Amino acid sequence: MPQHEEEDKQVYRVQGFTCANCAGIFEKNVKSLPGVADAQVNFGASKITVFGNATVEELEKAGAFEHLKVVPEKQRFAEKKEPFWKTNGNVLFSVLLTAAGYLLAFAYGEESRLSALVFGVAILVGGYGLFRKGIKNLFRLQFDMNTLMTVAIVGAAGIGEWGEGAVVVALFAVSEALERFSMQKARQSIRALMDISPKEALIRRGSAELAVSVEDIRVGDVMIVKPGQKLAMDGVVVKGTSTVDQAAITGESVPVAKDVDDEVFAGTLNGEGLLEVKVTKRVEDTTISKIIHLVEEAQAERAPSQAFVDRFARYYTPAIMALAIGIAVFPPLFAGEWGEWIYRGLSLLVVGCPCALVISTPVSIVTAIGNAARNGVLIKGGIHLEEAGRISAVAFDKTGTLTKGIPEVTDMESFGGRDEREMLAIATGMEKGSQHPLASAIARKAAQAGIERPLSVDGFRSITGKGIQALVNGQMHYTGSPKLFDELGSEFPGSARERIQTLQSEGKTVMALGTKQAVMALFAVADAVRDSSKAVIEELRSMGIRKTIMLTGDNEATAKSIGNQLGVAEVQAELLPQEKLEMIKKLRLSYPSVAMVGDGVNDAPALAASSVGIAMGGAGTDAALETADIALLADDLRKLPFAIRLSKKTLAVIKQNVAFSLGIKLLALALIVPGWLTLWLAILADMGATLIVTLNSLRLLRTK
Repeated sequence: MPQHEEEDKQVYRVQGFTCANCAGIFEKNVKSLPGVADAQVNFGASKITVFGNATVEELEKAGAFEHLKVVPEKQRFAEKKEPFWKTNGNVLFSVLLTAAGYLLAFAYGEESRLSALVFGVAILVGGYGLFRKGIKNLFRLQFDMNTLMTVAIVGAAGIGEWGEGAVVVALFAVSEALERFSMQKARQSIRALMDISPKEALIRRGSAELAVSVEDIRVGDVMIVKPGQKLAMDGVVVKGTSTVDQAAITGESVPVAKDVDDEVFAGTLNGEGLLEVKVTKRVEDTTISKIIHLVEEAQAERAPSQAFVDRFARYYTPAIMALAIGIAVFPPLFAGEWGEWIYRGLSLLVVGCPCALVISTPVSIVTAIGNAARNGVLIKGGIHLEEAGRISAVAFDKTGTLTKGIPEVTDMESFGGRDEREMLAIATGMEKGSQHPLASAIARKAAQAGIERPLSVDGFRSITGKGIQALVNGQMHYTGSPKLFDELGSEFPGSARERIQTLQSEGKTVMALGTKQAVMALFAVADAVRDSSKAVIEELRSMGIRKTIMLTGDNEATAKSIGNQLGVAEVQAELLPQEKLEMIKKLRLSYPSVAMVGDGVNDAPALAASSVGIAMGGAGTDAALETADIALLADDLRKLPFAIRLSKKTLAVIKQNVAFSLGIKLLALALIVPGWLTLWLAILADMGATLIVTLNSLRLLRTK
């Protein structure tokens, strides 16, 4: 274990980051503080994790070059929202001065000292912060974009190109402001999550009802939630019924009915009923807090494409610097004017600035992960986001994933002209004393049929492994498997045996109701298929998923019946967890990227072995949030195509951004040879590339 993991770990939120490069410098400065073993900056979430001991004052001193404000993660603070003109006043002033300089040059001639003076002031106003960082970095031999721009602007002024120097400063300042704005926009989805939970709740303690801050609410407190209020804490309903809008957590569009003993989450909106909720988690452990934490961690995790871009930029920037020096120095030694070639070298420095390239991947990842979280899909890192975009095979668990996981009565048939409702009432009365899952299916069917009072029975007894018996109206009745009635010697009416075989061939469990004399009724019970399962599998196929397979521990007849019903390409039944794991390993030999979709608990080995582990119904389920790479927070399989579609779109956007960033640089480099690349055109190309890359990434917010 690295030493820093044993040290005190503190997490702080950081206000004032303007670019990824500045975040890197801040991280380096914090690492050099006495008492700090290590530090990790999360630029996407604007956080820093410090291993060791450092005060807030020391951290802010380390970030003084950028005027960074640091606050502990759990401390509440109101983020200042100032108008654009106030935070970027120097940018606007620099642009106005540059425009004034060109008007003076037009009026008094290009050699006018007055216009040169105005251009000089524009350079100082717009580039003060840039020069301060650039000169420091130059002395440290750190060749980043601040260094490149500083050398280019000072060089332009040195050869008398005051106007172009001012344009470069103004456009660069505008570019930086736009980059800050775009990152703020990308982070908004996380801020929105952080703001959805109330800061206090109405708590009953003894006979008093008090408004208590969420930090002071204890596990076991009873929270009173009035109609139309948001829930401040996770808990379990102890009194009342209502519908709760869980869209903010799970992305479900339809409010969910909540009754006594149902789980509810902080940040969700109560409907028309009054609820009393027993608090089950502290504020830092609520589902919404975990989701925010995991999303922020995910945004910090570098995707493979981002790691490539970072490595590339590390060598690219010094190479551009060396090439610019070569262009400025060597040609004039043999032929040509020094001023002209120095100008071309400076143009190369400006156009070589790697802003667009460096921001191309992180802004896409941050935007996509934030959008997914807002729609009820938790993607736990850029690497999983990219991998999901490459999925070519999807393996599904059956129970609770493709099916609802709750047995339901699917068919009911009575014989000898008997009334079906009467048969259902008898079966419900008999099953009332049973703990078998199939008994609850019959009880639910009776409730749906409006049978509120089942018939009362006497002498209830369980017949182990076969069924139950009880006296109904003084006569002994039996409910159980058809085999039980064979043993009793009961008569099966004409079509009963044929009907039993048909239902069993469909993968359903058949129960019979009758006496020793005759079978009176049949009930077929099955784990009902989700309404969305078939449509989801068809959509995956249309998206280019080459293989869909169902892995289940259920019997082969049931599995094949459901597989055929849903259109799954392959069904593997009667599998133990270890055998599911082996199937995933086997699939990975044939397909480059395999996803496993399960419930995140008993499917943990298969989820871990797949390229992308996807857990169903992750909200409130710690196991699902921990074991899966992607968690569908609602119990809704329709989120799966959305997650894959978003991932594919993100991969496409990253490729577009990198290709465009490098393409614009190559085009500008080609313009240097004939001398067509001016300084202002170079910065315009760089700024344009940054802006286009950012806007292209923000399109991911529109993926529904």
